[in-house]
Amino acid sequence: MASTANGPAARPVMADVARLAGVSHQTVSRVLNGHPNVRPQTREDVLAAIRQLGYRPNAAARSLVTGRTHTLGVISFDTTLYGPASMLYGIERAAHSGYSVTITSLPAFDRRSVQEAVDRFLGQGVEGIIVIASEMPALEALTGVASDVPVVAVGCGTRAPLDSVAIDNIAGAFQATRYLLDLGHTTVRYVGGPDSTLDARERAEGWARALRETGGATAPEIARGDWSARSGYEIGHQLAAMPEVTAVFCANDQMALGLLRALGEHGRQVPADVSVVGFDDIPESAYFLPPLTTVRQDFEELGKQALRLLVDRMCGRPGPGARLPVAPELIVRSSAGRPRR
Repeated sequence: MASTANGPAARPVMADVARLAGVSHQTVSRVLNGHPNVRPQTREDVLAAIRQLGYRPNAAARSLVTGRTHTLGVISFDTTLYGPASMLYGIERAAHSGYSVTITSLPAFDRRSVQEAVDRFLGQGVEGIIVIASEMPALEALTGVASDVPVVAVGCGTRAPLDSVAIDNIAGAFQATRYLLDLGHTTVRYVGGPDSTLDARERAEGWARALRETGGATAPEIARGDWSARSGYEIGHQLAAMPEVTAVFCANDQMALGLLRALGEHGRQVPADVSVVGFDDIPESAYFLPPLTTVRQDFEELGKQALRLLVDRMCGRPGPGARLPVAPELIVRSSAGRPRR
């Protein structure tokens, strides 16, 4: 807190923020509470004034007055993987404007563990819960959990039987596979993730659909990894020994990294001999050798949609059980090219 010659400066209050931003007291309140009906420029002006003044809402006093804690709970599993970790980051960024976030990471995603996590959050007075769930057991656990607050799932595919937001895995996989087929490859091998994960299932569906709709190519057998570079490396040794393999779509970038190394060890050049496309666009993918063509996921938009849906439910606003999936984007680099004649 700043000080003056006469002693410590008065702690800034909401009215000071409103005056500096040139808005009403109610508008500042809406920004702090994450209300969606605030123009982006107005929101930026209010946040800039908050930073300039060093304004800090008194959470305890506000909770006593309003009966609200402005706290959200997030339940996740295996946040060491890029996808769940990025979803968590996107949710935290989206919540900065009006909510604090409490996180718990579960070692196992069974019904008992999920219910215990929900109960702990309820004891802390959270107003809503977001669950990052990509495994089928997690989805099954969620549907049986009793809760007194709204629950929204993230990353659980586009057909979840509860409120959810998701990346359009099918469209992303279709784009990646179609790109390889349009380059002239007669078919595309798929290195998928575990069949228990909804992401892997939907990406397999998009891959198979592209093969059917583009020339009617028969879908080869899926090679399943576990999302790790090691599993991609082990599968890569098998695929490298098959001279007919000219194009491979990997369900994530880590498995693509392992695949690239295995192909190199067998003398198969990328993309001259084998074209490779991944999924995720992890920060390192542009620095693979060669730089990886991949499908980018907009995790920040996913976090915004999850928070928006949860706030709608917390405010009692009705709406569809699932939002339109977040569209992915194909990022073209140099790991894919035309096959040799």
